[in-house]
Amino acid sequence: MSKIGRVLITIPKEVTLEMDSQSIMVKGPRGQLSTKILPGIKITLENNQLQVTRTNHEKQSKANHGLVRSLINNNILGVVEGYKKTLKMVGTGYRVQQKGTGLNLQVGFSHDVEYKAPEGIILSVEGNDTIIVSGISKQQVGQVAAEIRQVKKPEPYKGKGVRYEGEVVRRKQGKAATA
Repeated sequence: MSKIGRVLITIPKEVTLEMDSQSIMVKGPRGQLSTKILPGIKITLENNQLQVTRTNHEKQSKANHGLVRSLINNNILGVVEGYKKTLKMVGTGYRVQQKGTGLNLQVGFSHDVEYKAPEGIILSVEGNDTIIVSGISKQQVGQVAAEIRQVKKPEPYKGKGVRYEGEVVRRKQGKAATA
């Protein structure tokens, strides 16, 4: 039995679930999300607790057991609390500005980089070097944060670039002076 898969999911009062044989829809105060139920997985709801079980002992069903439970739990947390990731810009002249629902990034190129926020994601700027990506889908928030970071990844010599808050960039020594 999967350690993650066998943990029961407690459903908050403000969340409603709609299940059919192939998907589960989670509705909450921040919005709604749905998850596809993979083959070999069975979901039961009893006393405001959701239990995810396997219908067989095939290798793929065992792999999907914990995955489906985690996806449903992430959806429930997303529609109740939401998710957010913070990005920091490090480097002289590196800054960001809010431009409508998107961003205008200045990261040392000869031109500014425009990033348009996808639907369901809120981009906000604190100061001129901090970006906050928030939304209800954990996957989508992480994907958008990764795309923004990809514009100018932190380089190993000076550490300049866009990085996650708290990310440690391993630095290289650079050229050594010869005697």
